[in-house]
This record gives sequence, C-alpha cells and structure tokens, in this order.
Amino acid sequence: MSAAFLRCACAIALAVPVFTAQAEVVIGVDVSTTGPAAAIGIQTNNAIRLWPATLGGEPARYVVLDDGTDVSRAVKNMRKLTSEDKVDAIVGPNTTAAALAGLDVLAETGTPMIALAASSVIVEPLSDPKRAWAFKMPQNDSLMATALVEDMKKKGLKNVAFIGFADSYGDSWWKEFSAAAGDDLKIVAQERFQRTDASVVGQALKIIAAHPDAVLIAGAGTPSALPQKTLLERGYTGAIYQTHGIATLEFLQIGGADVEGTLFPTGPGVVARELPDGNPVKPVAVAFADKYEAQYGKNTMTQFAGDAYGAWMLLDSAVARALKTGAKPGTPAFRAALRDAIEDTRDLVVPNGVLNISKEDHQGFDERARVMGVIRNGRFSYAQ
Repeated sequence: MSAAFLRCACAIALAVPVFTAQAEVVIGVDVSTTGPAAAIGIQTNNAIRLWPATLGGEPARYVVLDDGTDVSRAVKNMRKLTSEDKVDAIVGPNTTAAALAGLDVLAETGTPMIALAASSVIVEPLSDPKRAWAFKMPQNDSLMATALVEDMKKKGLKNVAFIGFADSYGDSWWKEFSAAAGDDLKIVAQERFQRTDASVVGQALKIIAAHPDAVLIAGAGTPSALPQKTLLERGYTGAIYQTHGIATLEFLQIGGADVEGTLFPTGPGVVARELPDGNPVKPVAVAFADKYEAQYGKNTMTQFAGDAYGAWMLLDSAVARALKTGAKPGTPAFRAALRDAIEDTRDLVVPNGVLNISKEDHQGFDERARVMGVIRNGRFSYAQ
C-alpha cells in the first residue's frame, strides 16, 4: 500500500465526525390493570401507550408490569424492574399502599419513583431517607381537601359526615379533611368500608341518623359508587361529595343516575375544554385531552390519564437535564442525577397543574392544580 494512499485514508478518517450516542433510557412502570384498582390502572396504561419513544431527546424503552392491585406483587415488580431490567426510574404504582411498600426498593437501589397515587405519606416526611427517592404526580390530599371545605362553606353547609376506605387512602383523607374542616364544619359521623365490600348498609344508616348536610365519600375508582348508591337507596337527600379519585369512566357507568350532581375536586385536565381561557394550565390540558380522546374517544379523558402523561413530561424534562451532567443511562450516577433533576423541576406545566418540585416538596403542585368538578349529564364537568 502506497504512502500516498495511507495519507489520504487517514485524512478521510480524521474528516469524518464521531457521534457518541447515549444509551437508551429505560423506565419501569408498575400499574394495576387488574384487580380492584383496575379502573384507575387501565386509564393510566392508556396514557402510557401515548408516551413518545424518546426522553430528553434520547431513545427510551418502557417496561410495563401489572401488579393486580396486590401490594406484594407490586414490590416484586419493582424489584424485578430494578434488578433485572436495570431501569433508570419507576413510574407508579397507582395505589398508596403499593407505593409505600416499594420505598425500601427505591432506597436500596437508588432508583427514583414517580408514584401515581395521591396520598402525601408517599413523599412525606422528607426527613426519611427512603422518601428522598420518591416523587408523585397526583395532587396531595391536603390540596384537594381544602378545595372541598371551601366549597362546602360557600354553600353554607355546616354538618358533614365522612365515609372512607379502610386503608391508607381513607386514613390520609380523614387526616386532611378533618384538619381542613377545623372549626368551620362539624363532622357528625365517621365510617369506613373496604374496597371489596358488597354492602355498606350499616354505615349508611349510621350516617343518615347523624343528619348531615353533606357526606364526603373518600374512595377511589368504582368502589366509591357503593356508599353513594346505598345512601340514596336509604333516603338520604343531602349533598354528596367525592374525592378526585373517582374520575374514571367506570365510576360513571356503575353510578349511573345515582351519581348525577356529585361534587368533587379534580385536576384541570379532566375538564380541560370547559376551563376559563385565563387558566394557565388550559393550553397544555386541552392539547393532551385532544391527543388522548383522538385515540380513545370523546369524553374519555380522566385525572389518571393526565397524571400518567404528566409523568412522561416530567421525565422528559428531567432526563434532558440529567444527561447534561455527563452521567450515562443505566448507571447509578445517572439515576442519582435524574433524581436531582426531578427535584429541581421548575414551572413545568403538565395536564393537571404546574410543577415546582423542591427539596421541601416532592409533589410540586399549588392551587393551579385543582378546580371543582360536578357530574352533569353522565360526564365530568367544570363546576361553574
């Protein structure tokens, strides 16, 4: 081979730019697409199917597992995602109990989690080292509880009864609602029920005997319809409030005429098109509602779909910033950088609010993430 040829070949090689692509970003997802929380998990999974194939401009891969609304299975899924799939972050679970049970996995593996369950106990107290890796999309119960209390006071209601799930979801709502009620509302009865109960007649009769002006049902998904239907069957005629956990199409189908007029706090994405034009979340909320309903049909947008897509938007922003540190996906350094980037998210508008996450707040929403909704003509509507 001639010296001239070698000089030419070397010149060509030096002239060709070298591109160093990042490794793909891998995200694990644990949701309940079967079991009692399936009505929530299915909506979540629908939104996940709309996630773009990139995060932060890099290729992304999503590993989605069903936990069957079983806490032990959720933990098993999280261990598989971290040890076998080597995920960079976990999205889900979508029940509080499962999210709490998975905190040890996060701490042991140094993996950030964006939970899709509502209770603030998932991320508080932040003095707990395990919760350093935990974030969540849904609004804290305290934010929604104050919205309910404000609406009740505005309507002149004085005496309120409470019936909630006999689990961490109900516990959180009882804590936050009773604190928000303070001296302004008198809570005349407190009852509990299981998600799998077939009857709540006993609890309903005790509530009716207390003569409340309004009843708050603190449940999520389809099981929340049972107390409402039972109260009406037994002659209750006062106002009925539910939490933002009801916003599933299945709840409307099971509740039917019995849930007409129900008042509930919700993320703005659920009633996106009816929001006032000045609402800061409306453009993003409407854009996602259009995207979601183009795939799944008119009036199918839910709180849970909005939260799941918001998780992708949060990761997209955080991954882009984490990559700038030079850490490579699939490494402990990248997971740590991603955790820090999530914690440093500012003014990110997602379908259900505006995120400002910090070392003091691993949820990040403020009053812009809540509006009052009402069930009107068989669908979720903005309460004017």
